[in-house]
Amino acid sequence: MSASTTPAPKLRVFLADDHPVVLAGMRALVAGDPALEVVGEARDGRTALRMALELRPDVAVLDLSMPGMNGVDVARQLRADCPQCRVLALTVHEDGAYLRQLLEIGAVGYVLKRSAAEELLRAIHAVAAGGIYLDPAIAARVVGAGPHKAAESAPPGTAELSEREIEVLRLTSAGHSNKTIAARLRIGVKTVDTYKARGMAKLGFRSRVEVVRYALSKGWLNDD
Repeated sequence: MSASTTPAPKLRVFLADDHPVVLAGMRALVAGDPALEVVGEARDGRTALRMALELRPDVAVLDLSMPGMNGVDVARQLRADCPQCRVLALTVHEDGAYLRQLLEIGAVGYVLKRSAAEELLRAIHAVAAGGIYLDPAIAARVVGAGPHKAAESAPPGTAELSEREIEVLRLTSAGHSNKTIAARLRIGVKTVDTYKARGMAKLGFRSRVEVVRYALSKGWLNDD
């Protein structure tokens, strides 16, 4: 008689959207995936933040245009108070400014509502695995005209990055906080900041968006 195996724990997903039909649609999509479970739902920003902080899900899918407190503010606070939660934005906005803002505050995914039926589950799994997911309809426009252009935009003649600088920048681009990176690499938080600053200086970068663009060009975000 073979020994029984313990099934892998399901990924815990929190959903927030002020439109009940959209919320029901997301719930149905997630419920249809045997590796996922919905642990909570909210229809306004303040409730979403309160519940997400209580539930501490693996992934929080947030509508950007919720009443009471918009999704950007919820994402910012959630990343600060629950850094292990991966934030995935769901929106009708195709303006790159929204994506840049979310990347700067640590969100790791961006899915357009018009393509959610095809992209949402893929995005949830990608960010839960430690990667970053940008809706194909907007990624090229924001990150650059694709990975080749991003690679070409890297400053020529920059000093070569060390292995530690690469690792810190890779984890930074995937949305991890300095504290999380320090724990993972078993180094101090100030040391993480030093490696990050040194690596960005070598590349001539000033923002996390530039780091994400470069990481995508190098294929650093394919896995974590």
